[in-house]
Amino acid sequence: PESITPKKMDTETAVSVVRRLQKESGHLADVRQKLKAEHAEMLDSLNEQIAMMSGMLGGIAGISLLVAGVGVMNIMLVSVTERTKEIGILRSVGASKKDISRVFNAETAIIGLTAGLMGIGVTLLLNIPISMVIDNLTGIGNIAKLPVMGAVILVAISVALTMIAGLIPSKLAAKKDPVIALRSE
Repeated sequence: PESITPKKMDTETAVSVVRRLQKESGHLADVRQKLKAEHAEMLDSLNEQIAMMSGMLGGIAGISLLVAGVGVMNIMLVSVTERTKEIGILRSVGASKKDISRVFNAETAIIGLTAGLMGIGVTLLLNIPISMVIDNLTGIGNIAKLPVMGAVILVAISVALTMIAGLIPSKLAAKKDPVIALRSE
């Protein structure tokens, strides 16, 4: 590459060069503004698509949680039905309605805790191959991670949702008449 060496020039030529450079820099500023505008439009479009996908995934997750809640409620209703005689025995030896309700709420909480911990375990196991695939495709390693606080929150949500789904069965178990419950087979 050739080196540029400054030449002596008169004032008129220097002013002309400065004006030309100012004009060119103005054109560059216009180009920069156009690029920023195009970039902003692309980002807006991308943000709209991400928001739409997030909404769809949120809807699917909501439906999944509803179905899971109905499943837990069904399991607990079957448990109440199968343990009617046990409920009658507990009530006849002095257990209050609140005690019966607590038994079924504890069972529901254990189901929620177990399900949440199993979900975290599966997630941690799946992070390994997902990270390997992403690393092979993009060169970015350890991208699939589950933060500890995220795991704790997810387990808490699991327990809370199962507890909510188990409220109706536990109330039904508590309302059973001990005499009728003891007669059942």
